[in-house]
Amino acid sequence: MTEAQATTTSFEGQRISITTSRSFDDVLARLRQLIGTDSWSSTPAAMQELGGANQANFETIVRSRLGPSEFMLFHEINHSQWLPIYGIKRRVLRLIFGNPIIAFTMMRDDLTAGLFAPVEILLVEGDDANGCTVAYVLPSSLVAAANPSLLPAARQLNRKLDALISGATGVASPSATSPSTSRTVADEVSATTRRS
Repeated sequence: MTEAQATTTSFEGQRISITTSRSFDDVLARLRQLIGTDSWSSTPAAMQELGGANQANFETIVRSRLGPSEFMLFHEINHSQWLPIYGIKRRVLRLIFGNPIIAFTMMRDDLTAGLFAPVEILLVEGDDANGCTVAYVLPSSLVAAANPSLLPAARQLNRKLDALISGATGVASPSATSPSTSRTVADEVSATTRRS
């Protein structure tokens, strides 16, 4: 029997904000084009149509639903549906998406990596509907903070997310262009390793 306990692990995430002159509608349309939009909830039924739930059928279904970014949409939360009640007229949309096959490359070594998979972004309309901002937390700063062995898979996820955001906004991600960001993640993992 497992003894009951509670633990706390502190870590530092890296939040990235990309501001673009492209409109909210333009960036959202580009994101939707790059992210697969088939419903995740229909995956079990689709596997049954292929002959049952197994790894081969699951991966076939997932791959068929991935967009050009190699992500698929899981859920959208439209904060714009309730924010006007409080006088905020700007549009705010949270997109939750990922790739279960990539998630597995992390979760096979540490199931708690599932806390940060799938990834999410927040799309915020600019003042007076001018441009927009995409905000997200760098996956490697979350996933690998407690388990440095996950860093290679988490960096792969970083690259795919950076490419998606760059494709939608036309702005290069600082994590993709700044060596200092990469050093920060590596330094954090190195420090975690030394403490172990």
